[in-house]
Amino acid sequence: MNFEPELLPALLLRRYKRFLADVQLPDGSQITMHCPNTGAMTGCCDPGSKIWYSTSDNPNRKYPHTLEIVENAQGHKIGINSAFANRLVEDWLRQDKLQSLAGYAEIQREVRIPDENGRFDFMLSSLSRVKCYVEVKSLTLHVGNGLGLFPDAKSERATRHVKALRKCVDRGERAVLLFCVQHSGINRTGIASTIDPAYHLAVRDALAAGIEVIAYAADINVQGFGFLHELNFDAQVKAS
Repeated sequence: MNFEPELLPALLLRRYKRFLADVQLPDGSQITMHCPNTGAMTGCCDPGSKIWYSTSDNPNRKYPHTLEIVENAQGHKIGINSAFANRLVEDWLRQDKLQSLAGYAEIQREVRIPDENGRFDFMLSSLSRVKCYVEVKSLTLHVGNGLGLFPDAKSERATRHVKALRKCVDRGERAVLLFCVQHSGINRTGIASTIDPAYHLAVRDALAAGIEVIAYAADINVQGFGFLHELNFDAQVKAS
């Protein structure tokens, strides 16, 4: 997934009101742009960080620029646009890059959760296989030593989705929770049990019931995002 037009650099001054960021351009001027991330963005929005942003040609947008990548103090690049996770995973699915999810004939987006309100990100199907529901989460919380955890803030919605995935397994279907890691410093993943104990418990219960949890790293660079490799996931791991 390439950026067209190319991303431009700036310095982050502050991120506020969840969806806004003030940045300083190379010429010293300042602008406000859209920050497409609903999480806490812990370690991803420190003032003074180098950032890259995109520009929309939509004349109706109040903020035509969008914060896309942050480089932290350790030099790691972080994709902070949560919506990119679904776009990346869809690309990877259609190219059969995700080995554990390869070989399905049909890929559907935004599929209604059976017998509940809300939607799963994907449903995979084939004549010879049971339906596979996939819920994607963007993971950017780095807590040190290469460990990335989800979520970075309490999320009742994420907990509901995990419980819904478990119900799919109970009906004899396949259900997958997929973490798309958009942080170049993360090489292993787990659940942030101290941040959201309810989510941690829901994931552990769902794993015991038969859902699958997998994590894949995205190749983060200013030209575009690509596929990197699968990462280890451990539901029991804790930040040191």
